[in-house]
Amino acid sequence: MKPDVLVAYPLRPRHMEILADTYRLHRLDLTKGSEREALLDKAGPLCSAMVVNGHVTVDAALLDRLPALKLAACSSAGFDLMDLPEMTRRGIRLTNTSDALVDDVADMALLLMLAARRRLVQGDAYVRSGEWGRKGMMPLTTSTSGKRAGIVGLGNIGRAVARRCQAVGLEVGYFGRRPKPDTDLPFFADLTKLAAWADVLLVTTPGGAETEGLISAPVLDALGPQGSLINIARGTVVDEPALIRALQEGRIASAGLDVYLNEPNPAPALVQLDNVVLYPHHASGTEETRDRMAQMTLDNLAAFFAGKPLLTPVN
Repeated sequence: MKPDVLVAYPLRPRHMEILADTYRLHRLDLTKGSEREALLDKAGPLCSAMVVNGHVTVDAALLDRLPALKLAACSSAGFDLMDLPEMTRRGIRLTNTSDALVDDVADMALLLMLAARRRLVQGDAYVRSGEWGRKGMMPLTTSTSGKRAGIVGLGNIGRAVARRCQAVGLEVGYFGRRPKPDTDLPFFADLTKLAAWADVLLVTTPGGAETEGLISAPVLDALGPQGSLINIARGTVVDEPALIRALQEGRIASAGLDVYLNEPNPAPALVQLDNVVLYPHHASGTEETRDRMAQMTLDNLAAFFAGKPLLTPVN
C-alpha cells in the first residue's frame, strides 16, 4: 500500500508525477467548499504527511482535521501562515526549502539594489521613448561601489547577499537578534543605528509576528534621503505606509521590492512611485531553483517515510 499524502499545494508537474507514483494523493489543493470538507473528513485520519507551501494557512482549525499528521513538507522557504508552536506541540515536524533558493534570491537583492540606485527602469524608458535623442543624456545617478550595505538578518540568504555586496565594492554590516560567532562583519544590536550607518538597507529576515513592522518610520528616517531600501524577505517586515510616505517625501531616495503587504495587488500609491523598482515576489522564480525546491520536498517526504533524519527540519 502506498502511504497517504495530503497535497495542500502542488509541486512542479514533473515532481507531481513522482509524487503520484510514490504515494496515494489526496488533492486538497483542487477542492473548495463542501468538497474540501468531505476530502478532509476522508483524508484526515489517513495522511501522516502533507505537501504545503508558504501560501497555505496551517492553523489549529486545519490541524484538528488532520489527526494523523506528523510531517508538513513545505516547498518554500517561508512559512508565515503556519502555526509552528501549535504544530510542534502536536508533534508535527515541518521542513522547508530555504537551502535551495539562496543564490537566486540573493541575486535578486543585488539586482534590485543596482536597478533602484542606477534608475535602470527609468533609463530603459528614456531610451524607448526617444527622450535620449530629444533631450540628451539623462540625469546622473548615484554610485553603489564604496558605499555601505546593512543586512537585516544574517541567515543563509543574508550571508549570500553580503558576499555579493562585498563583490561589488560595498562595506557590509548586519543586524540580528544576536552576533554571529563565525563572521567578522560588524554587528549592530540597534537596527536604527545600522540604518543610519548604511547607504543601502537590505532586508533578508524571516517574516512572521516577531519581525512585523521591523522596518519602521524611525528606521527609514535613519536611512536618510540618500538611502535605499531593498526587501526580498516578506512584505510584513516593512511598515509599508511609512515606506510609501518616505518615498513620496524624499526622506529615502529609492527602494527595490520583491514582496508587499497585499499580494498580488500592491498598494496603488506604491505602484505609482517612480523611485521604486517592483518585482512580483519572484526572487526564487527560476526553473532551476523551483526544481530544487520541489526535489527537496520529495526528499524530505522520502526520508520521513523511510524513518531517516529529515533533510531540512524547521522544528
